[in-house]
Amino acid sequence: MPIYEYACRACRHEFETLVRSGETPACRCGSQDLEKKLSAFATQTYGAGEAAANAACGTCGHPAGPGACRFS
Repeated sequence: MPIYEYACRACRHEFETLVRSGETPACRCGSQDLEKKLSAFATQTYGAGEAAANAACGTCGHPAGPGACRFS
């Protein structure tokens, strides 16, 4: 299920939501008059052996890596 970003034409609210096949999302105001926004997706690539050394904390995303935050 992909996550899409939308802008409601009725109330101008912007939101993202999971969209299952065949579903039409609705805004919190109830309108289905939505504009799908162009959004970028994030990727991260590593060379051999770099993943563990350069990985952000999987719990909070702290750039110092696992154990660097209070969620360790």
